Parts: sequence; C-alpha cells; structure tokens
Amino acid sequence: MKIIIINGPNLNLLGKREPEVYGSETFDSFFNQLKNDFPQMELSYFQSNIEGELIDKIQEVGFSYDGIILNAAAYTHTSIGIGDAVKAIATPVIEVHISNTFAREAFRHQSFISPNAKGIIIGFGLQSYVLALQSFLR
Repeated sequence: MKIIIINGPNLNLLGKREPEVYGSETFDSFFNQLKNDFPQMELSYFQSNIEGELIDKIQEVGFSYDGIILNAAAYTHTSIGIGDAVKAIATPVIEVHISNTFAREAFRHQSFISPNAKGIIIGFGLQSYVLALQSFLR
C-alpha cells in the first residue's frame, strides 16, 4: 500500500514554530517513527511552502497511490486550486490538521479540501497522521 503525506506551508518548521500549538517534535523525526510503526505501508513524504508545488504533487500521485494524507496548512482555508486538485484525482485523500482549527481564528473554520476528502482528522497533534494511516488499513 502506497501512502504519501503532503504537508503545506510552514510545516517544515515543526519543532520550532509555536511549540505550544504544534509540539516540539520535528516532522522528520516523527516521519521516521511512522515508517517504523507502519512497515506494511510504503510511506513517502512531501512538503512545500508553494501552492503550485502542492497541486503538482497531488496530481502526480493522485492516480497511482493508494492514499494521500494532506495537511495543506493555511492553504486549506484559501486555496480553491488545491481543493479542485483533490476533487480531480482518483486517490482518496484524508485531510489532517495538527491543531483544532475550529478552536482558532474564524477564517480557519472554512476548508476548500473537506468537501472532496474521504475524511477529516483535526486537533490530535501529530497523532492525527497516525489516525489517518490507520483509516487506510480498514
């Protein structure tokens, strides 16, 4: 089973950025643990701060992978293009957020991804990714 995690802007700063919201672990460290915890899956990871690169990656893997875990970060609330890319592909997408976006600013309550996602996992810290991976095993 081929699963890719696609992370959007500023998630490359995990472990440094607002640790009270996002925790102190880097995503690289966490991703290595995921690979150990899910050996039955072929996991890959992509991160970009650039909207078009995220869309390109979604289109690239969207017909050949078994699943996408997408944390588009701030683009979740602003990018119609990313929402359209999710709608256009065949691969199921789980939308993930580390923080509870509904407990934050009002503009974070809107998602252009959710209407076309297989499911949404919000607010469980990095464990949101674990829950998303587990959902593909069912």
